[in-house]
Amino acid sequence: MGTQEMMKLYYGWIFPYRDFYKWLAYGNDSKLPQADAGFMQRREFCFTLDGDIFDLDGLQAAIKERCPSKLDIGPVYNINPARRAAYAGSGQTFTPVERELVFDIDLTDYDDVRTCGSGGHICNKCWPLMAVAIQILDAGLRRDFGFQHILYVYSGRRGVHAWVCDDRARCLSDEQRTAVANYFAVYRGQEGGLARLALGLEEHPAVTRAAAILEPVFVERLLPEQGLLSDDKRQEALLAYIPSERVRERARQRWAQGEAGDDVARWHALEEEVAKEQATLAKARDTRGAKALDRAMRSVVFAHAYPRLDLEVSKKMNHLLKAPFCVHPKTGKVCVPIDPERAHKFDPETVVTVGRLLDQLNKARGGVKGSDAGEEWRSTDLVPAIQTFRACFLDGLQGACRESLAARARESAAQPTLVW
Repeated sequence: MGTQEMMKLYYGWIFPYRDFYKWLAYGNDSKLPQADAGFMQRREFCFTLDGDIFDLDGLQAAIKERCPSKLDIGPVYNINPARRAAYAGSGQTFTPVERELVFDIDLTDYDDVRTCGSGGHICNKCWPLMAVAIQILDAGLRRDFGFQHILYVYSGRRGVHAWVCDDRARCLSDEQRTAVANYFAVYRGQEGGLARLALGLEEHPAVTRAAAILEPVFVERLLPEQGLLSDDKRQEALLAYIPSERVRERARQRWAQGEAGDDVARWHALEEEVAKEQATLAKARDTRGAKALDRAMRSVVFAHAYPRLDLEVSKKMNHLLKAPFCVHPKTGKVCVPIDPERAHKFDPETVVTVGRLLDQLNKARGGVKGSDAGEEWRSTDLVPAIQTFRACFLDGLQGACRESLAARARESAAQPTLVW
């Protein structure tokens, strides 16, 4: 079966249109008086949507007709994007007015610290980098910014997307989005073989919290699975962060003598040498030197494990991002939601593919077409992904949207009527 035929069948029978539409409508598909009937009509997708009314049926028909190899979502504009040419010269500006705050994390940005592969490679050895990024981003967005409705999605190949969907997140200006993105920009790239990190690490509560999340993952997963201290070259790359030559030399001697036999043991040996040096510096009342060693050890962890965000994706309201539940054209994998509480349990190597879903669908219906296109995912392995989407995101979001629209209706009803 060719790729185009597979896409036609997937988008014709399995793609979860109802849940997808419920999310993007944000309650505007309801009959509440404050619902905006034209809301979805003004949403930009990566392919043109025809017609005056864009409802669930219109969304389903448009996707099925085009069978896109990639489906991207953009902002909601002040006018229908399909009609923007008609407004040219009218004086009305074509402007995005609402868009989810989005984040993109890609494993290719970790190629200098992962040893299991590079480029499009992804496996259970490097997935902890994505899982811990979800943990840190989720903690910051919820605790520091107060956002509640956040959807995490496996990109289908080598990364993770985050969609922050609270009312106030969707209405942030480009300047405000930039400020939120920069809040998480501790990692600033490489310079002279070392990571550039925006620190006070020991001072800011968000960084202290991140360190508590990162350090166990670094020691228990990344050190042994990526072999970060497994040979001389990698050892020297890590020791370059340590400002004391005495500590570096003592660590080298212990590692060379085989006293510390594996990567985790080598790390603990380095910690011991740092602690000894700090005790010596404390006796000499060199608090600055002792703090520099603390900072260096934490810098190693952050350099290897802190989230490396594609900041440009987050800064602009009009940036397109791949839709959840679409199929990645290079891997055939479905872009499935991730439970942030179980991100470390997620296995990118077993994510459902469009081929597997179509096989399951064919077996379930015995070659006979079903009666409810767009709902036949119920007979496939897409079921857990839909359940995660609902339980971790959609159910809570819908409740908030209904309450928001009801509150607007109450406010409108409470406004005094002017009598002339």
